[in-house]
Amino acid sequence: MTEAELEDLLSEPTPRLVEALGLLQGDILVLGAGGKMGPSLARLAVRASRDSGHSRRIIAAARFSNSLLPDALRGAGVQTLQCDLFDPADVARLPDADNIVYMVGQKFGTTGESDRTWAVNAYLPGVVATRFPRARIVAFSTGNVYPLWPKHSAGPTEDDPTGPIGDYATSALARERVFEHFSRRNGTAMVLLRLNYAVEPRYGVVRDIADRVWRREPVDVSMGHVNLIWQRDANAVALESLAHCESPPVVLNLTGRPVSVRSIATELGRRWGIEPRIINTEANTALLSNPAECERRFGPPPVALDVMLDRVAEWVEQGGRSLGKPTHFETRDGAF
Repeated sequence: MTEAELEDLLSEPTPRLVEALGLLQGDILVLGAGGKMGPSLARLAVRASRDSGHSRRIIAAARFSNSLLPDALRGAGVQTLQCDLFDPADVARLPDADNIVYMVGQKFGTTGESDRTWAVNAYLPGVVATRFPRARIVAFSTGNVYPLWPKHSAGPTEDDPTGPIGDYATSALARERVFEHFSRRNGTAMVLLRLNYAVEPRYGVVRDIADRVWRREPVDVSMGHVNLIWQRDANAVALESLAHCESPPVVLNLTGRPVSVRSIATELGRRWGIEPRIINTEANTALLSNPAECERRFGPPPVALDVMLDRVAEWVEQGGRSLGKPTHFETRDGAF
């Protein structure tokens, strides 16, 4: 598979999404579109809108540290706008839009840069909510807002208490609370998506484990279970969620069912004829989320675990590139 073919796969619309965007009114502004998931979400929105026969603008706004990305997005039919949300002038120049997908956040580098992490995760949501009080806002959050949960359970639901561990997770919960405050104050309709973990061949928990198995490096199973969802499926739910926004915000666990880290390593190794080097033992708790409510609204994720493993294994075996951004899924102390 080439990189172009992978990008096409990650932006292939689902029938549900085509139907949903055919009914949705207004343009879609994607904030923080330069990250790991934003470019494919913007392309997905363009393709699904076209397939539905709906003419709308898909606008990707970001700092765009990758200078080649804006041209690539424009080539796919996405309008781009360079924007630093810390700059009031840039915020004022943002175009009005009925629909906002908020993908801004900072996780890695939290240790040693807590001030910026808190500013990005807890301050900027207020900036955006103030700028777009009448828009529908779908904001990405994280399953890290939950405490570690018994490993053999389905994980916490949206009604269970939060219990973030560490600066990143606590600031992520603050992001949710700030959005909720402005939703209640201004009547802004929102959905907050607690995501963990999105998977594609260049990035994600499966890629992290695959790299270690392929290189005959140890696979730590201390964090013995994880939730996984194919990146396109996560992005599709985010876009479909624009029609589910309410005030106060709807909160959804966006992910698939829990799976054991050991089994992922074993299955990848089986595909390559490699015996994984497993170290440590599974703790009694893990970072988990129960996706039942999200599945009730949108159905189970279309791409199954075996398909994800096949795609990542093929990509790694052919020498496909990595984004070089490990998830640190095995971290149990909240220090990223």
